[in-house]
Amino acid sequence: MSSTKRGILERLNAGEVVIGDGGFVFALEKRGYVKAGPWTPEAAVEHPEAVRQLHREFLRAGSDVMQAFSFYASDDKLCNRGNEAKEKFTGAGINKAACDLAKEVAAEGNAITLGGLCQTPTYLSGKGKKATQEVFLKQAKVFVDNGMDFLLCEYFEHVEEIEWAIEVCKTLGKPVAATMCIGPEGDLHGNSAGDCAVRMVKAGADIVGINCHFDPFVCLEGMRKMKAGLDAAGLKAHLMVQPLAFHTPDAKKQGFIDLPEFPFALEPRIATRWDMHRYAREAYEIGIRYIGGCCGFEPYHIRAVAEELAKERGKLPKGSDKHDMWGQGLRMHTKPWVRARADRKYWETLCPASGRPYSASLANPDLWGVTAGNEDLMQQVTATSEEEIKKLIARKA
Repeated sequence: MSSTKRGILERLNAGEVVIGDGGFVFALEKRGYVKAGPWTPEAAVEHPEAVRQLHREFLRAGSDVMQAFSFYASDDKLCNRGNEAKEKFTGAGINKAACDLAKEVAAEGNAITLGGLCQTPTYLSGKGKKATQEVFLKQAKVFVDNGMDFLLCEYFEHVEEIEWAIEVCKTLGKPVAATMCIGPEGDLHGNSAGDCAVRMVKAGADIVGINCHFDPFVCLEGMRKMKAGLDAAGLKAHLMVQPLAFHTPDAKKQGFIDLPEFPFALEPRIATRWDMHRYAREAYEIGIRYIGGCCGFEPYHIRAVAEELAKERGKLPKGSDKHDMWGQGLRMHTKPWVRARADRKYWETLCPASGRPYSASLANPDLWGVTAGNEDLMQQVTATSEEEIKKLIARKA
């Protein structure tokens, strides 16, 4: 890596916009490399070429950060409910391979690298702080030992658990970012979004925010509440947001996992690149300077973010070489009615049709209210049985 590479806090302290990447588990599941359900990242070992290529596509689209593909790569997750990954891999092995891939591609564009950890079955099973922090430390040490530039605690539904994660990461001498998968209503234990932000900063996070579970505009509503909470407490931290690329106006407190379309029928909800232009601008105006994406974000979404903020960043991404903002390339189209669409106002004001005559615009979310401590969330090594599935289906009905 280049010795002149500037770190995450150097960039943010200078007021620069840092663009994250997108949703690896969803993108790679669609491509056939990740199993929906456990969502574990053994593809970093099994199919490194697929992970490497996705990193490169996000780099070309404008990402400044290569996040190691380490989502859910903790040993307790690899052996939860019949996950076969436990038979072949360890969390440490997956995370090391993920670090190697992130560093390799980051060096191609002077990007910075990130190692991330997330919520655990250990916490959801009520095993306590010591056991949960042991899981975090085992992961985080791999990231530090393999030269990740900073650490991220992401995808936490409970502020208590992310505090424990931040405390562990803070002992390892790297900048620490922390994002919760919550909306404007706050976490699943009733803590407000503003209070969550305050508690993350007090635990030691340098960068705080929201990722996943909700669409860009719901997440930005939550970010406004986080910022207000920090301002009221007299605390300062950099702000970070990495939302879904799916529209979720009908999702409730637990987000898109409650929607009946999760995870295999979300395509009608995908945000357009023009939605991403608006998201990037609104995030910037709030004062957020780390702007990226989570599940559903593909490289073209990140490219839209980079293009919207090109003036502020002083550059366009390499991925714009074959793409003109606002469809100016359509001027070369054969059909005159398509050439007429080479206009920013056309795309900004378009209300896309779904092409589904019998599709409802909104859904009725599942509202089971199951959270940490509930017996249905307890970690178990054995696979979920047919009898257990029948009971869950009967309960749902």
